[in-house]
Amino acid sequence: MAVDQPGAPPFHAAMRDESFDAIVVGGGLVGAAIAWGLQRQGLAAVLLDEGDVAFRASRGNFGLVWVQSKGLGAPWYQRWTRASAGAWPGLAAELAERTGAEIGLAQPGGVHLCLGEAEFEERASRMARMQAEAGNAGFDYRMIGAAELREMLPGLGPAVTGASWTPYDGHANPLRLLHALHRAFVAAGGAYVPEAKVTEGEAAPHDFAVLAGGRRFVAPRIVLAAGLGNAALAPLFGLSAPVRPQRGQVLVTERAAELLPMPVTTIRQTQEGSLMMGDSMEEVGFDLRQKPEVMREIARRAVLSFPWIGRLNLVRAWSALRVMAPDGLPIYDQSARYPGAFTANCHSGVTLAGAHAHLLAPMIAAGALDPALDPFTAGRFDVRAAS
Repeated sequence: MAVDQPGAPPFHAAMRDESFDAIVVGGGLVGAAIAWGLQRQGLAAVLLDEGDVAFRASRGNFGLVWVQSKGLGAPWYQRWTRASAGAWPGLAAELAERTGAEIGLAQPGGVHLCLGEAEFEERASRMARMQAEAGNAGFDYRMIGAAELREMLPGLGPAVTGASWTPYDGHANPLRLLHALHRAFVAAGGAYVPEAKVTEGEAAPHDFAVLAGGRRFVAPRIVLAAGLGNAALAPLFGLSAPVRPQRGQVLVTERAAELLPMPVTTIRQTQEGSLMMGDSMEEVGFDLRQKPEVMREIARRAVLSFPWIGRLNLVRAWSALRVMAPDGLPIYDQSARYPGAFTANCHSGVTLAGAHAHLLAPMIAAGALDPALDPFTAGRFDVRAAS
């Protein structure tokens, strides 16, 4: 079977095989975390990275390690994100020990600000429902009124009526995380191959081959973590990845004296002191252009939240494409037709890095996903995987 890539090199048997225990397709945060996790399990893995010509969500990531906004109506997703947040300190410490990289993890808890009483009441209802759905697993949160919140967050604007708070949330530097994962993977003996877009593939149970960058790689396991590219790749391996792009835009200010002691859903202060603002959700296909009206709305809500932000200069802005399933939740799957083939798709590469490296990778190494991940399979969309 072959991906439709006009002009791609022929996928012929005479090409020398490069053998590994696992092939990971996709060098972004999801693929790098899984590849590093497989290497930690003692597998010889190769990480195939298309490079910066790809729609690399990892380089546009906002950087939140965020739990409180995820899992309404899907308590299994809430549990997964909480497990990942819990694994994050160990991941950060190990990456620092192995690479010397400081990825800026801080988990002081986080808040979701509400502008107006209607937003506060809606948020309180949402958080109560999430706690009820968590059941015995528990879900800690507090709704905080404006007076107490102003003591926690200096410079809060009068338009803010309150916030929800959970102890699980935090943030990190996504670019440093990506670099550290790549460095740790290679230092542990992993093979990183850049400029390696997969153009063809063959599948049999526990026997996979792909052509990428003019080279042929074979392994008994393959993990598809190519973001939006998974939509085309998955059917080659008996899988389905019905993902679509969703555009998000980010604004960045000049550096300021430290003012935000914890991240907010739409605003966070980086290690360097700059303020990042975001949270747009645009269904525009593969369009990476920025829209002034969207940027204006992001800035407007930020200044209503913290009026002092209005005195700062904007120095950078960008847009990036999230990897979104039809219901917004991750897709984790293994092929029934071709055992040994897995796929991982999500829009929360930073939040879920801990789970991907420390929880998902051991499952893949063992050859089967835990039944707790059953709700994440593509079967929930009634999409028949390619035969």
